[in-house]
Amino acid sequence: MHTPHTILTIGRQFGSGGREIGKKLADALNITFYDKELITLAAHESGLCPEVFEKADEKASAGLSHVLSIGMPYVGNYYTPYADILSNEGLFKIQSDVIRKLAETESCVIVGRCADYILRNNPRCISFFIHDKIEERIQRTAARLQITAGEAKERIVKTDKSRAAYYDYFTNKTWGMSSSYHFSIEASALGIDETVRFMIHFIEHYGER
Repeated sequence: MHTPHTILTIGRQFGSGGREIGKKLADALNITFYDKELITLAAHESGLCPEVFEKADEKASAGLSHVLSIGMPYVGNYYTPYADILSNEGLFKIQSDVIRKLAETESCVIVGRCADYILRNNPRCISFFIHDKIEERIQRTAARLQITAGEAKERIVKTDKSRAAYYDYFTNKTWGMSSSYHFSIEASALGIDETVRFMIHFIEHYGER
């Protein structure tokens, strides 16, 4: 069983199995799983279209940046004249507020979106980072997306670069560095299911401190 009201955050390399691990972890602990669901919540809280958050989701969006640079933010299919809350920092703040609110009200697993940093002062938060060998990540990505190994490697490099830039910019920390998290684990060392069980064991003992 998980410690009452525990928030688990998961950072992950692309293709490492981090999302699958997070979902299985949430299912095993019978708590809520949040990944893309955070975009829906942030859109609801702010009254903005989900597409606005999708464009800025863990990456620097050239399209969104261009729109913001001319002071005409993009909302759905329309350009609007109010730019303040639609800066990258403004969108990050909205998502951060949603994450903090979730942490106050329920146990959950949150994937990505700098959640470990946002909840760094929350004693109920345990942060993980999932990584893996590049060969394993290429194989997993190629199979999941039905693409070639070369295409998978290109997708991995591009996505990891975007995630690192997003994380480093908003946290002033280094994405993937073990010291930024409570625990960092290589997914293929134990396999997906055993990794989940190992993480549950860690969570249980962490809560006994």
